[in-house]
Amino acid sequence: MSDQVAKLCQSAKAGDAAAASELVNLFYQRIYAYFRRLCGSDQDAEDLTQKTFQKVWPALGSFEGRSSFSTWIHGVAYHVYVDWRRRKNVSDIQTDEWWDTCVAQGPSPFEHATELDMARRLYAMVQQLEEGAKQVVHLHYYQGLYLKETAETLNIATSTVKYRLREALNLLRTSTVEPKIQRLI
Repeated sequence: MSDQVAKLCQSAKAGDAAAASELVNLFYQRIYAYFRRLCGSDQDAEDLTQKTFQKVWPALGSFEGRSSFSTWIHGVAYHVYVDWRRRKNVSDIQTDEWWDTCVAQGPSPFEHATELDMARRLYAMVQQLEEGAKQVVHLHYYQGLYLKETAETLNIATSTVKYRLREALNLLRTSTVEPKIQRLI
């Protein structure tokens, strides 16, 4: 955990509203981008991001620093997402119009992709993966979490993360995709 984030966490735990606000500024966009890619709507992503931060503040006192703050807050976000899916029973398939609006705001495997259509098709293929594989792809590649952080977030073994990533990449590689997309995978 970076020194800045550690200091902010300690100050926020002690009731410093400015430190809490700075933590929101540091992590809001990453959490929002995570939800936006998963749930298919800006409004749902905003709602889920707010719910995440509503859960983070009362639980901040229980954050002991055994993992990075980023891993911890992504874990909270993941559980908020799982609860939302259970209640809403959402469909995994997004419309082409929605994918056209998916501009990556943070780390993304498509930073160097110049063709929006190619990226849209690959995002759509990831959305078709089994839920466990989709989660590790989203957290590891889209959110930029390390394998260990992804494992901690999902409360699974690092070896399971590696296995799911390998399986997801194999499925994506063997799908009927253009050679240009296969080079990205």
